[in-house]
Amino acid sequence: MKVGIVGAGMVGSAAGYALALRGGANEIVLVDKSAALARAQAEDIAHAVPFAHPCQVRSGGYERLEGAAIVILAAGVAQKPGESRLSLLSRNAEVFAQVIEGVQRAAPSAMLLVASNPVDVMTEVALRASGLPAGQVIGSGTILDTARFRWLLGDHLGIAAQSVHAYVLGEHGDSEVLGWSSARAGALTVGEFAEQVHAPITGEVRARIDEAVRRAAYRIIEGKGATWYGIGAGLARIVQAVRDDQRAVLSVSVVTPQVQGVADVALSLPRVVGAGGVLTTLAPELDPSEAAALRASAEMLKETALGLH
Repeated sequence: MKVGIVGAGMVGSAAGYALALRGGANEIVLVDKSAALARAQAEDIAHAVPFAHPCQVRSGGYERLEGAAIVILAAGVAQKPGESRLSLLSRNAEVFAQVIEGVQRAAPSAMLLVASNPVDVMTEVALRASGLPAGQVIGSGTILDTARFRWLLGDHLGIAAQSVHAYVLGEHGDSEVLGWSSARAGALTVGEFAEQVHAPITGEVRARIDEAVRRAAYRIIEGKGATWYGIGAGLARIVQAVRDDQRAVLSVSVVTPQVQGVADVALSLPRVVGAGGVLTTLAPELDPSEAAALRASAEMLKETALGLH
């Protein structure tokens, strides 16, 4: 499968690198406003291919995206000093409109995978600009937050993160909701599992994990300026679910008809992802406080998106 990546910065290049190492595509094309950057990233990733899976890694203009089944959108503009979040959103929306126009000239049927932040609102922007079905415009959403949640739970319980089934819901951001009510370890609730392995999940443990998930990006950005490895791997995981029609359950963001009474809002819920994109959305078990928090997250995202109209 041919995968395009628009935006050859740290996130876009990390996604390309992860795809090459995982064997997630047989051709990867990087496009960037800086042709030199795209060329350099493509060449650097290509030099890793002999150690991994056969894959062609190229760079070029939008025309090189012809035949791509999926295009990852990792382009965007940086926030200026003193600039409001809504103003930044407006400028990113303009950039996205131009990017999507270029993508669709070359690959009109390509599925769009949005990585640019704020990812939920940008997913809605991409949907409006592209005219594609909602299930084919997918935001990376909370796939990374979910991975952080599972890793921290697994670390506390002394088990592999892959044996933890838990999701972060809502916004990829400060209003996200950790789904403790539906979290499972193996065949047990995390609470039951914790009791059996003598690692109780106390209020203090929950607060520590919640803070660690919610503030992870801030800590990483403080230390090295941005996050890219985790989200790069997450984007590659989504691409492989589509390529292989895995029908994997992933926490990704799409525009959803109704969430906790809020209509037509892009946010993350557990979704079945396969060759057609998002095929089904699942309704996770929520306690009253989680339901209220998810509604608040949906309302905030809806209000922010309406500000762009």
